[in-house]
Formats: sequence, structure tokens, C-alpha cells
Amino acid sequence: MKKINVITLGCSKNTVDSEHLMARLAAAGYEVHFDSDRTDAKIVVINTCGFIGDAKQESIEMILRAAAAKQAGKIERLFVIGCLSERYADELRTEIPEVDDYFGARDWNGIVQVLGASQDPALTTERHLTTPRHYAYLKISEGCNWMCGYCAIPLIRGRHVSVPMEQLEEEARKLAAAGVKELIVIAQDTTYYGVDLYGERRLGELLHRLCRIEGIEWIRLHYAYPSAFPDEVVEAMATEPKICKYLDIPFQHISDAQLHAMRRRHTKAEAYALIDRLRRAIPDLALRTTLLVGYPGETEDDFDELMQFIRDIRFERLGVFAYSEEEGTYSARELRDDVPEAVKQQRVERIMTLQIEISLENNRRRVGCTERVLIDSRQGDYYVGRTQYDSPEVDQEILLPATGKRLLRGHFYEVRIVSASDYDLYGQVVPKGSAE
Repeated sequence: MKKINVITLGCSKNTVDSEHLMARLAAAGYEVHFDSDRTDAKIVVINTCGFIGDAKQESIEMILRAAAAKQAGKIERLFVIGCLSERYADELRTEIPEVDDYFGARDWNGIVQVLGASQDPALTTERHLTTPRHYAYLKISEGCNWMCGYCAIPLIRGRHVSVPMEQLEEEARKLAAAGVKELIVIAQDTTYYGVDLYGERRLGELLHRLCRIEGIEWIRLHYAYPSAFPDEVVEAMATEPKICKYLDIPFQHISDAQLHAMRRRHTKAEAYALIDRLRRAIPDLALRTTLLVGYPGETEDDFDELMQFIRDIRFERLGVFAYSEEEGTYSARELRDDVPEAVKQQRVERIMTLQIEISLENNRRRVGCTERVLIDSRQGDYYVGRTQYDSPEVDQEILLPATGKRLLRGHFYEVRIVSASDYDLYGQVVPKGSAE
């Protein structure tokens, strides 16, 4: 049997792409390995990220290591796919000729054909899962139409293209049949789902349909653009018990001057109003956001506004990045990168210092509560789990002592929270039938 090692870098959207490719390879008779250092596979496919500088560098380093392995005779064929090769295929062919061929993020037929993988349309909804079997990502669309000033995604992935609703339902049913209990709904902008296919946003309807699938117990929503946030999604999150009270909604900034410079399609007042609307409808909502500091023209006053926004909203989850210029974007063409790197990093640190305080206070308020916890793994002396307020890989965890009753990965337990740190909770399983 032919062996192939598929290495995936970057975001969860890349993970889904690789899983679809791996299903086609397996159907064609390959023995598929994923991110394995312990395989003797002679064919390697690297699915790259090309979004920001650090991710591009990681992808290049991985390609170089694989190219060196090919030169040493450890592998025979090497292919590169994904975002980096979508943007820089010509340069990569010149600089790293050891790679047999490069295929972009929108050229999946190319890699499928060259590897002789199955092109059977019946495999469209098949996946070879690389996540723990109890959760999976469901990518509902590709590309983006917003054209934010700093973002290269539309240049890489193209315009927004929704996956037909019936296809997503079929894929979700197959995932549930394979043991998946948590669906994490992803796209560059999930709220825009359906506009191209149905002439209107249809995310709310899709969520209701996914909730009807037997075996799925949690549905989590990521990457929601704040502009024109659909009322139907708020209603679905408020009324459907399977939908986690969790929303990833990257605001990027709050200063109107910065929002305008970033070519965002909302204002400061609209951001505050949306958050108020969400929290009134869903009182126990956990909000995750991503912020961008050091964008061209960001003043100390702009940054102070951003800090006040964080104090006001007290996000349950927050990430922050320093701006880095991406060629081809509006900001790279039209704006001067005028905020010194030292200032950018200082602003990142100031935000994270503030967020640590907020996170600790939020966590301490949960001590004494009993919550439903999904077990992900065991690490050392603890079982590691998550509540509905936490997404895998990016959010905090709840740690349970690995003494007494054995806990099963992918199973839910009622857990009483007994203590808290800034980014972790500690709990104990509540025995069935307990008054608690």
C-alpha cells in the first residue's frame, strides 16, 4: 500500500481542507498519515499558511526541512499546497526547486490529479478526521468579500463562496455517525453564509438544521463579522440548547479613526450596540475577540480607546496581534507602517496584562458553579476538559484530578468548579444523584 504523510500548518480551515484531501487519498488506496514524524512514507504533502509573517516563515521552514529530507533520500516525492503557494508559487519554484510541484489554496483538482486520488463526487462530504474524534470543524464557506485593509485572505482565497446547505447537513451527519459530538462552525465570516447561493444570509437556518442532527450535542460558532449581524443567529443562539453560549467575533479595534483606516464596515457605536444586543438576548454568552494594534496611524488616544473598550466589555476570551504589513493589501499599498515595532509590542503587552486581570476575575466568579464539561485528554495528573464557553486549542481548560473514577475522552460530566487561575479552572466531578 502506498503511504503518504500530509502535514498541515495554519488555521482550522486548512485542517478541514487536509481532511477532505486525505479522504480522497484513502479512497484511492493510500495509507494516510497526518503530521507524522514516525512514518516511512515516501510521499509528503505540506498544506501551508500564508496569512501573516510568522506563519509564512513556519511554512517555509517546513518546506525546507522536507526538501532536505528529499535530497537525503528519505522521501521521494514532495508537494506543497495551500495559502503560501497560492501567493508565492513562482518564487517558491525558483527558491526551492526540490519540491515536485506547488498547488494553491484554490487548486485542489491539481493535487488530486497528480496523486491519482479519487475524484468520485460521492466523496465530497467525506473526511479523514485529524482532530480528536469527539469534535470536528465544519467549514461552511470559502473566501471573503469584506476586503479589510490589512487582510490578505481575499487575495489568497478569493471571494465568498458558500457550501450548499444540504451538503453541509450530509457532512455533519457523517461526522456525527463517526462519533463527533461537537461541531465547530467556521468560515472567514460565518454570518455571511448563504448570500451568494440564496440571495440572503442563511446562517440562522443552517444552525437550526444542524441542531436537528442526532449525536451532535454542541455547536460552536467562530469568526463572525460584526457588521449587519443577523437577528436570526441571535435568536438561534438564544433558543437552541445545542448551540454553545459562545461567539468568536473579531472586532480588531474600536476607535472610529482606526476602524475607518482598516476599512471595517462598522463604527464604535455599532460595536457597543451589537454587544449589548447579544448579551441581553444571551445573558451567559462568552465572547471571544481578536484585536489588532499598531496599525498605520494608530495614536496613543486610539489605543486608550481600545483599552477602555476592553475594560467596558470584559471579554471572556481575547487575543491580540501586532500589525505586520502584508503585500498586496490596501494598507501595504496606501498606508505607511508608521508605528514603531517597540510600541506595537508594548501595546500588545499592555492589553494582555489587562486581559489577565479580567480573565482571573471572570474565572473566580465561576468558583462554586456546576457546569457540563467535555473531556479532551489526560495530561499527567489531570484530565483536561472544556465547558461550552471554551473552544479547543485557543481557549482555557478545566483540569480535573486523575484520581478516583476514570474519565473517558469525548464524554460529558457534571463538574463543580473548586478553584481558578487566570487562564485555567480546577474542578471535581459531581457524582450522579448528588444534590449538587
